[in-house]
Amino acid sequence: MIAPLEHLSRSGRLDKFFIDGQWLEPRGSAKGVVVNPATEEVVTHFALGNGEDVDAAVSAARRAFAAWSRTKPEYRAGLLDRLQALLEARSELFAQCLSLEMGAAIGYARTAQVPLAIAHVKVARDVLEAFPFVKQRGNTAIAHEPIGVCALITPWNWPLYQITAKVSPALAAGCTVVLKPSELSPLDALLFAETIEEAGFPAGVFNLVNGDGPCVGSVLASHPDVDMISITGSTRAGIAVAQAAAPTVKRVAQELGGKSPNVILPDADLDRAVSMGIAAAFRNLGQSCSAPTRMIVPRARLPEIEALARRAADEIVIGDPLAKATTHGAIANRAQFDRIQTMIGVGIAEGATLVTGGEGRPVSLNAGFYVKPTIFSDVRTDMRIAQEEIFGPVLCLIPYDTVDEAIAIANHTVYGLGAHVQGGNIDAVRDVASRIRCGQVHLNYPAWDPHAPFGGFKQSGNGREYGLEGMLEYLEVKSILGYF
Repeated sequence: MIAPLEHLSRSGRLDKFFIDGQWLEPRGSAKGVVVNPATEEVVTHFALGNGEDVDAAVSAARRAFAAWSRTKPEYRAGLLDRLQALLEARSELFAQCLSLEMGAAIGYARTAQVPLAIAHVKVARDVLEAFPFVKQRGNTAIAHEPIGVCALITPWNWPLYQITAKVSPALAAGCTVVLKPSELSPLDALLFAETIEEAGFPAGVFNLVNGDGPCVGSVLASHPDVDMISITGSTRAGIAVAQAAAPTVKRVAQELGGKSPNVILPDADLDRAVSMGIAAAFRNLGQSCSAPTRMIVPRARLPEIEALARRAADEIVIGDPLAKATTHGAIANRAQFDRIQTMIGVGIAEGATLVTGGEGRPVSLNAGFYVKPTIFSDVRTDMRIAQEEIFGPVLCLIPYDTVDEAIAIANHTVYGLGAHVQGGNIDAVRDVASRIRCGQVHLNYPAWDPHAPFGGFKQSGNGREYGLEGMLEYLEVKSILGYF
């Protein structure tokens, strides 16, 4: 039996929720299933919540808020330090859990999924330590106060990472939370709740209810005692949450879909720009909302770029997530696997040139949600594969003749989450970045910065996560005149 599954089964946590500092039996009897994407086998069942479970969790968070919101920042920082240390001590358990429930290659889980998640805890703690909760402006005090009870809805593609990206700044700000992780990747959330418990956070500050969107997510979004809801998911899910939240006028933060461009300027080092562009697009098997899956390239150099892209894709090793040689494991679930296969078929039908990959599993893999890394060329920006979020290892090479045309192609999307720009002249690279309508731009593949705010323009959502701006989302502003 896989270590995390054995741990959760032995503790009995699979059938319980963490509410008000206790592991409680669910009010209903509904069960969810966890499927191993590498084998397509059901490996365990877990409890699904309902409206009564949500009410209990929200009530606990509401009771805890009065005291928690008044705690000193130093106290909250100390608990975040403890949480970070415990997550680090259990990093291998989390890595194995992510590999089991979402098919991530174990090496990637160990080097990216888990450490990047832990970095969000450290960033929240560091931001908290330096943040001035009261500032003077003339004789007026500008105070930042926690918004209240926050419902946090996280996705299946970066399960632990998205949990820490929301929970850490919310707790740092002095809010209390109710977490609803994706019902497709619930196990690491249970392990995280155990870690919160051991870290010593007061009862009711953090609460966990597993469940699906209709039975738990929508109830949280419309709940009158929830002050804010933060969701990472599809644009469709974000719209539904915003509609449910509207009657209670709660704050809604949304990190939604994307179709991010990677603009390769004519003077870019093509070998580096293309190979690293493939790596960025296919990171986490393309199951990232900010994956740069539209590579916008000089038309005159398209044949050379196709060859470089094919070579980079050929270096990807798809296979058993636990095998040492595997660089990329399985797609996280059946629905997403089917969606990717459908969209590859759409690309072929639309007349795009198939450079590598295509429909079906890689050779020798007869079971599991495995997808061939797929690259299309001669893609027009009006094609579905250039406009719709595929959420898999499918890249579009879109040629341009002028830089102005490249920028127009980059902006020709309903999304505006991330973008990349590559080029030798840094002034030109910066100029292109300033003209792309999105929330975050990477120039010449920089190192990841956990303090850089992340979020979208247009239908990619609103609000920001990570760093200082991530914590500000969970704070209200109060002006107190005559304070000084």
